[in-house]
Amino acid sequence: MHVLVTGCGGFLGRAIVKQLLERGETVRGLARGAYPDLEKLGVDLRRGDVTDAAQVNAATAGVDAVIHCAAIAGLWGPWDRFHRINTLGTIHVINACKANHVNVLVHCSSPSVTFDGGDQSGIDESAPYPTKHLCHYSHTKALAEQAVLGAHVPGQLHTAGLRPHLIWGADDPHLFPRLIQRAKQGRLTVVGDGKNRIDTVHVRNAAAAHINALDHLRQANPAGGGRAFFITQDEPVNCWQWITQILEIAKVQPPRRKIGLRAAWRIGMAFEAAYRIARIDREPPMTRFLAAQLARDHYFDITAAKSVLGYRPIVSIETGLDELRAAWDDRANW
Repeated sequence: MHVLVTGCGGFLGRAIVKQLLERGETVRGLARGAYPDLEKLGVDLRRGDVTDAAQVNAATAGVDAVIHCAAIAGLWGPWDRFHRINTLGTIHVINACKANHVNVLVHCSSPSVTFDGGDQSGIDESAPYPTKHLCHYSHTKALAEQAVLGAHVPGQLHTAGLRPHLIWGADDPHLFPRLIQRAKQGRLTVVGDGKNRIDTVHVRNAAAAHINALDHLRQANPAGGGRAFFITQDEPVNCWQWITQILEIAKVQPPRRKIGLRAAWRIGMAFEAAYRIARIDREPPMTRFLAAQLARDHYFDITAAKSVLGYRPIVSIETGLDELRAAWDDRANW
């Protein structure tokens, strides 16, 4: 099978590429940057941007399936940036699949598409999209997911949206470095009562889930076509205990200060207003979305992913943490 992976140079994209190559698939990658290491592995790397419809169309020509991971994450920034990359970029991928008669499209979405600031305690995919989003990322990802699911046409283009939550691993360039830097700088504070439970997913599990979806959608009439799926470790953890574990492995002091959710929410709202008025592009120290994510439950029922896609985590939390210890033991600093 010939598979295009958009965002192939990213944390998840790389893991997907490696698992596809291990299976003997032919892999093409679309990315803005140069990745000689991926080319050495045999990836047909195409330089391009999902915001350019012509580049996306050219990269899609001749492949059998697309796994779409390219996106921009973050809690702050102009609407146009998020919408252009996350939403319009995804629409370009959909249109390219249709134009090039590609039969399978697996889209990397996000659990945040259903987040309205309240607890998400064991919810499944029946949870609705909120009427108001707390940040442009979740809003534009929700629009992208809806476009992908709406593009499913049995016998022509089979689509699905996967919602991996808090992707992590030893080589994580996003979540862990940011968490550790905030803690080292004294800018990490426990928000809420410290009892909220969350889901996470190891990067190899997230990658495997996308390949599970790829295989499922190749069927003549896939039950998961046009559907979204939460993807997790299937092992909810206490948020702040898990953060403490990560920081201890990194040899960084865990946070001791605490603040209530209501106070953090108000502070986040004030920062958002001030940054918006001053047109400051960098992310504020606190936002309403961040306050709620740090204090609320967000763990999910992944029955659908297991029963429909055949997804099973291949890396446990303990195994993943052992890998962190081994990888970080010789690390001088962050």
